[in-house]
Amino acid sequence: MARMCSICGKKRSVGHNISHANNKTKRTWQPNLQKVRARVEGSVRRVLVCTDCIHSGRIEKVA
Repeated sequence: MARMCSICGKKRSVGHNISHANNKTKRTWQPNLQKVRARVEGSVRRVLVCTDCIHSGRIEKVA
């Protein structure tokens, strides 16, 4: 399973760590993904969803 939101498709972003001496090394930022039980296409499944989608109500959580 990829580290990607199954609703909006948010995935890692890439950039640089920049030191005080302006040395640049590659780094990544991972999205804040949570495993939630949600209703997807009429059935209840456990999916990886970013917190933005959870807060905005783009998914229907199931208890």
